[in-house]
Amino acid sequence: MQHDHMEAAPDQDPEYRRLHDEHRSHEERLQVLAAKSRLSEAEEIEEKRLKKEKLVLKDRMEKIARTLREGVAH
Repeated sequence: MQHDHMEAAPDQDPEYRRLHDEHRSHEERLQVLAAKSRLSEAEEIEEKRLKKEKLVLKDRMEKIARTLREGVAH
């Protein structure tokens, strides 16, 4: 039953939806970078930054989902 609440989180919470969209955008850019045979120094820095930001976004999404499951406003 708890899984249902997590699935509903994007519909219930605009912040979760925003974080999810940003996470997806980072993932798309990382896929573009991964497809390149070689990255410039700037692209390597961008790749590292995007990976770190994705982790932060994922943590924030998990926190919101957990809060919604527990029925507490964040």
